[in-house]
Amino acid sequence: MKLSYFNFNLPKELIAEKPSKHRDEARLMVLHRDTRTWEHRLFKDLIEYVDTGDVVVANNTKVFPSLLYGEKEKTGAQIMVFLQRELNHEMRLWDVIVDPARKIRIGNKLYFGPNESLVAEVIDNTTSRGRTVRFLFDGTHEEFIKHIRSLGHTPMPEELRLLRGIENYDAERYQTIYAKHEGAVAAPIAGLHFSRELLKRFEINDVLWQEITVHCGMGNFRAIDVEDLSKHRMDAEEIHVSQEVCDNVMAAKAEGHKICLVGTDVMRAMETAVTIPGKVSAYDGWTNRFIYPPYTFNVADMMITNFHHPKSSHFIMACAFGGTEFVTRAYEVAIKEKYKFSTYGDAMLIL
Repeated sequence: MKLSYFNFNLPKELIAEKPSKHRDEARLMVLHRDTRTWEHRLFKDLIEYVDTGDVVVANNTKVFPSLLYGEKEKTGAQIMVFLQRELNHEMRLWDVIVDPARKIRIGNKLYFGPNESLVAEVIDNTTSRGRTVRFLFDGTHEEFIKHIRSLGHTPMPEELRLLRGIENYDAERYQTIYAKHEGAVAAPIAGLHFSRELLKRFEINDVLWQEITVHCGMGNFRAIDVEDLSKHRMDAEEIHVSQEVCDNVMAAKAEGHKICLVGTDVMRAMETAVTIPGKVSAYDGWTNRFIYPPYTFNVADMMITNFHHPKSSHFIMACAFGGTEFVTRAYEVAIKEKYKFSTYGDAMLIL
């Protein structure tokens, strides 16, 4: 399968710069795979497409304020550091992305916060923009993380930072209402549309809400740079799928109920948890699974996803689930109807 099959023209004005006023009033395009038709609804209408006994699985990761602004030693050059993941708890070693990368070399010290209250030393290069840094901080790990939170900013995608910067409301809206386990540096954006009112309606209708944890990384935004999709390697993300969730999913499927997965991150995690076709088991670890057509899905009957950029892994997975020709046609309609795309964009429900 070739990357060029998944290219299309996305007008820049359709990239959402801000979220909808109310989370569940984003637009929702509903795709019916059986009839190859679609509907134009609002996200809160999702309740009409799930029945009693159906299971909705969402990602309860919490976005860490992992964007730091600082200065390089001696020159005072302004730098930006994205914390990716902690490599060593005791040594304060972190995998980071730096910008501008050309100015950051091994041995450099980086200073953050008022009065340079936090210092990091670059100890290795990992990729063109990636570095390993060691933070120099006196105190417990809890105090260190608290200090990072006090200095950190919401890690908005680069396209939004360039369009309009980081706004105060991003701290709340770039987070799902059910976020619990801190560790993501990118939001599970399909889940941003859920409101407390919609979750309450699920409860009243006996729709089973289940949560797993996928700590979404910056790999969500990394461009695919190979034409042959079989040669693309996704960045690994940490996932936690409990046995309780697996048991509830399997029981619902056995009783003929539908399984709705919220987002490409949840789809990757649940497919990683598949042990034999049709069976899922608890999983704690990492996944770099890349799903592209043709692919046989084992868990989901329905999938919720946002409208994504051309040639992105998210769009490619949506095509794998809904059918490449059908989803591509739906995207053409979405562009004509001026649906909003990307992080704060509108949603798609594939049935």
